[in-house]
Amino acid sequence: MISVRLSKELEEKINLLSQQKDLTKSDIVKEALEMYIEKEEEQKKPYELGEEFFGKYGSGQGDLSTQYKKKVSEKINEKMSD
Repeated sequence: MISVRLSKELEEKINLLSQQKDLTKSDIVKEALEMYIEKEEEQKKPYELGEEFFGKYGSGQGDLSTQYKKKVSEKINEKMSD
């Protein structure tokens, strides 16, 4: 069970809707929460939004993240020998 404090305006709107739709206030709140949770669950996470782009434009050199010091050193040596 859960208790929630509502503003006076929101409580009045729920009361009115309850009378118009012939539903209990609890049913209205449950339905609203179900809709909210469903909407939140449908939203993609940041990784999911960019997943199709990750690795799409690679250099073809899969070792760059582990060999970067060696690659930088080689480039510096190339420039110095010119």
